[in-house]
Amino acid sequence: MTLSLALAVFWVIAANLAATAPTSDTAWSRADLLIAIGIPLVGYLTLQNGPWVGLLALAAGMSVLRWPMRRLVRWPRPQAGTEA
Repeated sequence: MTLSLALAVFWVIAANLAATAPTSDTAWSRADLLIAIGIPLVGYLTLQNGPWVGLLALAAGMSVLRWPMRRLVRWPRPQAGTEA
């Protein structure tokens, strides 16, 4: 097992623990931290193990962080009924 793959497994475990821990905010600070760590990790994983493993890791990360992804997809769209 390569170092990048071991780090990716640790990231998934940390993300699941972060999702189950109680919080006073809406957990966006934890999501931001996981994204900031996950993006370079996916690049490192792709570099060491190839593009298919990198794409699988990207899909796994997107499934763990699905609410930030939904927010990113909906962000540039104008809201219905707000045209002047």
